Amino acid sequence: MSDSTVQVDLTINAELVTDILCRFIHNEIHRAGFQRAVVGLSGGIDSSVVTFLAAKAFRPENVLGVTMPYKTSSEATRRDAQQVIDRLGVPTVDVPITKQIDAYFKQFPDASQMRLANKCARERMTVLYDQSAAFEALVAGTSNKSERLLGYGTQDGDMASAVNPIGDLYKTQLYQLAGYLGVPEQIREKTPSGDLWVGQTDEGELGFTYAEVDRLLVLMVDRRWRRAELIGGGFDAQFVDRVAALVRRNHYKRRMPVIAKLSHRTVDRDFRYARDWGT
Repeated sequence: MSDSTVQVDLTINAELVTDILCRFIHNEIHRAGFQRAVVGLSGGIDSSVVTFLAAKAFRPENVLGVTMPYKTSSEATRRDAQQVIDRLGVPTVDVPITKQIDAYFKQFPDASQMRLANKCARERMTVLYDQSAAFEALVAGTSNKSERLLGYGTQDGDMASAVNPIGDLYKTQLYQLAGYLGVPEQIREKTPSGDLWVGQTDEGELGFTYAEVDRLLVLMVDRRWRRAELIGGGFDAQFVDRVAALVRRNHYKRRMPVIAKLSHRTVDRDFRYARDWGT
């Protein structure tokens, strides 16, 4: 990108957004017949924001924070997750996943880091859904709009949930919301990382910063600018093409499984009520 890149305002009204999202969490979980939420706490900005929102929507005693470290999880991850637990006073359970992950990969010793990361993400989600049954709650998702558009997440892993309060907020907007909610400064200031392996960072893996890509995504997705307009606005053509390819290629992660159509009312094709069918 050049210095003349078009300016994009990602500012949010944090007070209003907090009110909307707390009502969303409360209403959608109640609508399904539950009064509690479960959140997988990683010590990152996303899960911290969701835990703060859920505690505000339901009161802390009705929100279960689940920590699920793997053997390579950093001490900072554990420390920051504990900060959120201590700050809010939410009940918590610690479920290490090392034994089950390592038992599986004994059969596949040459597995890549990505396979390990995806397996960990899916194992954590199975833990969350089991804990949600024990706590009589629904799983609150922690996947933001930037990640969902770029496909930066694991299908049926960290991208899975019953309700997702932050799925329409870009990563850079989450920092504004985190500041308003009082998420600990240490969490807000650290480098974004899924802690997938030692030294891993989101932006290092993606090859660009969230600040850069969020400006592009707002124009590309929300405002529907075409390629020529984006390049004319100062974005590098290769950057535009790469991000557009990621959004296109990962669309399958953002929707229900594609169902072969045989009837007049195929689920998720014609029969796609968001909720409350038959009432």
